[in-house]
Amino acid sequence: MRLTEHDARARLAAHDHGILCTVHAERGVDAVPVAFAIDDDYVGVPVDLVKPKSSLRLQRERNLEADPRATLLVEHWDRGDWSQLWWVRAELRWNGDDTSRAATLAARLAERYPQYRDQPFARVLVLHIDTVSGWAAAAS
Repeated sequence: MRLTEHDARARLAAHDHGILCTVHAERGVDAVPVAFAIDDDYVGVPVDLVKPKSSLRLQRERNLEADPRATLLVEHWDRGDWSQLWWVRAELRWNGDDTSRAATLAARLAERYPQYRDQPFARVLVLHIDTVSGWAAAAS
């Protein structure tokens, strides 16, 4: 069953991780797992200093500079009970650096994830939520 926008946003806000999809010029869809936080109509995705990286200049940022569209997908899977299946897709748009919103989203990330308590971020990518849609196998 199709989720209302309100229900889809609630599930998105309550979920603790998702798959961020950006567009790579040659490969097409570039999908990576991410932690995120939400503030009103914005999603913050950290470029953190916690997990090892070969560079702090991530491919997702280069993708967004070339094409500002992105999608954040969250889902719930229950192998034993398919009545519990659901997914939510947020269509996003990156508008470049937004330092004031980035600070708010960094604080939300720090509240949400113990590993981010000290805000170990090189930066926080700020993406505007354009639309949210979703589906659930059953009403909850």
